[in-house]
Amino acid sequence: MKLFVILWIFAILWSSCSQSDNNNNKNENEENSNPTIIEEKPKYLWFDAEANFKRFSYQDSICYYLDKTKDTGFTHIVVDVRPIYGDVLYKKTSKMRELTSVGNYSRTIEWDYLQFFIEEAKKRDLKVIVSTTIFPAGNPVTREGIVYRDEYWAQRTIKQYTPNGMIDVKDDKRKVAALLNPALPEVQEFALDFIKEIVNNYDIDGYALDYCRYLDVEGDFSNESKVLFESYIKENVTNFPSDIFYWDGSLRRDGKFAKKWFEFRAMVIHDFIKQAKEEIKNIKPEIQLVYFAASWYGSLYQQGQNWASKKYDPSIEYSWASDNYKNAGFAEHLDGLMIGTYLEKVYGIGDPESIEYGLARGKRLLKGECKMYGSVYANNWKNIEDAAYVCLTQSDGLMVFDIVQVIRYNLWDELKRAINNAKK
Repeated sequence: MKLFVILWIFAILWSSCSQSDNNNNKNENEENSNPTIIEEKPKYLWFDAEANFKRFSYQDSICYYLDKTKDTGFTHIVVDVRPIYGDVLYKKTSKMRELTSVGNYSRTIEWDYLQFFIEEAKKRDLKVIVSTTIFPAGNPVTREGIVYRDEYWAQRTIKQYTPNGMIDVKDDKRKVAALLNPALPEVQEFALDFIKEIVNNYDIDGYALDYCRYLDVEGDFSNESKVLFESYIKENVTNFPSDIFYWDGSLRRDGKFAKKWFEFRAMVIHDFIKQAKEEIKNIKPEIQLVYFAASWYGSLYQQGQNWASKKYDPSIEYSWASDNYKNAGFAEHLDGLMIGTYLEKVYGIGDPESIEYGLARGKRLLKGECKMYGSVYANNWKNIEDAAYVCLTQSDGLMVFDIVQVIRYNLWDELKRAINNAKK
């Protein structure tokens, strides 16, 4: 009897093990027949127009550095074709003037700068994102650019309310660029014209909006902006600009309309980005619209930049935000945000001065509305390998600004290691 029971138990165990093996084999076969496809995260290297103007005046130089870019592991290049002067680095245009000099260097080239980049990049299986500054139209330091030769646009630059009084931005050598007033319909139409011109004429994979914002809190305080603001709030502003804010020495004191003013400026930028996306997608729906912005969200209201989701309410965290400031969030109108974590510290999820913190905050504010690409400044070269690695592992991809510093500090090997380690 005991022998029968033992044999019976052994038979059950053998049957169970056989079934388990069959199930395991079945699961393995199912996994092998339906492998998980992991999309490679994009790695962008930015080619600034002004900083590289002389270097990339030669086709062999472009080819050499595209080879270096590909070998390092980058998948995308960002080609800047409209720096702060407002002139452009492409030839298929009926509206814009070609940029022929930067600083002391002048050139005349017969070939199309942007077209050559596109053709050579595609030979190397690199995708091309074209970048343009949107509202800059001159350099206040050198007084070069559109607003210094064209009286029509000279009358449409930002008027700044500074501690020293009203100053036109084109006469303010403290500022990096002479911006046209983003709130003016004719300025927006001008920007949309060159955006559509590029999208129509060039085979690009994406468009990056740069300087698509106000410069800072000091502008624009023109009469035109006052009228547009009054229309926005449906109320007259009796004391302008002191009802917005006034200066107590170098300290800004906000007036009764300050929050609505910051909301108004952010909505100007929101509405332009929304329209730019619609124009681009109507021409070529496959083109990705990306936007560059700094990661330190809490101070960007001064530039009219609300890159967050509308689902995020900044008035809960920040005293400068109105209840409706959240409606200016433009994340939903982007395919991707290049979030500028241009910080020296890499690690420290609880440290506001770290890249990890900037990326974590970006995710929290974007709420999945668009992709987020961690972006590093190559001038912070000492920790570039760790910085690039963290961006690749804690965001949807990497952007490195700019190739001029990658070349200067010879960072190719560090970036290649970061990219390879992130893949592992």
